[in-house]
Amino acid sequence: MPRWAIYTIFAVIILLFLVCIIWVFVKYCCKSKKKRKNKPDHQINLQGVTGSTTTSLVQPGSDDANYGSAKNRGRLLYSLEYKAQELTVGIKQAAALPAMDLGGTSDPYVKVYITPNKSKTFETKVYRKTLNPVFNEHFTFEIDKAELNESTVVMKVFDFDRFSKHDVIGELRLQLGTNDWNHVIEEWKNLSEPSKSEDIILGEICFSLRYVPTTSKLTVVILEAKNLKSMDLGGSSDPYVKVQLALDKKKWKRKKTSVKKSTQNPYFNESFTFVVSFEQIQRLQLVISVWDHDKFTRNDAIGKIFLGCDATGNQQRHWADMLSNPRKPVAQWHNLFSSEQVDSILELKHSVRIPFINKNF
Repeated sequence: MPRWAIYTIFAVIILLFLVCIIWVFVKYCCKSKKKRKNKPDHQINLQGVTGSTTTSLVQPGSDDANYGSAKNRGRLLYSLEYKAQELTVGIKQAAALPAMDLGGTSDPYVKVYITPNKSKTFETKVYRKTLNPVFNEHFTFEIDKAELNESTVVMKVFDFDRFSKHDVIGELRLQLGTNDWNHVIEEWKNLSEPSKSEDIILGEICFSLRYVPTTSKLTVVILEAKNLKSMDLGGSSDPYVKVQLALDKKKWKRKKTSVKKSTQNPYFNESFTFVVSFEQIQRLQLVISVWDHDKFTRNDAIGKIFLGCDATGNQQRHWADMLSNPRKPVAQWHNLFSSEQVDSILELKHSVRIPFINKNF
């Protein structure tokens, strides 16, 4: 026989052998599946189980919890009180929050604001490595009765992360016009999926702070920014950063970075040092603002944040970490807020100019 015929016969034999093996394997699998299906379900035997459930283990209002395919986002206990043109929002505690970190825990905090007039935003402290944080913090908003009836209070729960964007765990949205303000409202509610309708993404910025008390030097390093809002017609921006110090609500010192062309994710790595005494740093505000440069028209502000003695939330934490770790640079990412929102909180005044003495006009 020719050599090619021998090779062909040999290949056919191998192929038949493989087909037989596959057929036997498939038949065996099908049999085992049928056996599993025909097996009766095991019944749970409750005999011997001691103890009983009580209503003290169930949080108030747990009968309206969402089960099934909906993601469990946990629950929040809050309070509302309105009197003398002031709304006080209490963030009491949260329970059964989902784990957002690899270690099976979260670092939760709550952000509170009122829409549609989002003039002030408050944040609770961050509670490390817990799914059942107890906050017990209260925040006050000045709002008249007519505006109150058209407003919604938003309580948004986040998982804190120093070096990346904070994850939203869930939120509560409560329409204020439907409440009876003759008494204090306090109740548990399930957190729902956060709404993105009102969130304007302005971007994030990362910078480090370092303070050396012995030399009275405050060093601010603008590292980078990302996902900045597009300000130009071409869908990009020409961003730069202003670093401003305000002392006792008055503008004091200012420096700025170079301009980065046509990017929404600029990398700066530029350092600025200010001489600030320890007594002054107790009364200082640090304002970081990102701007879009334009050759022919006025530069536009993309977003701002401020840190210092009057800051709250993540900004306050970053400032406190800097002061508690002298001589050590502390870096952190921050979300940018609108200029109007930051300016309304700061209410900065221009520096007081020293008048001329003995000047003849």
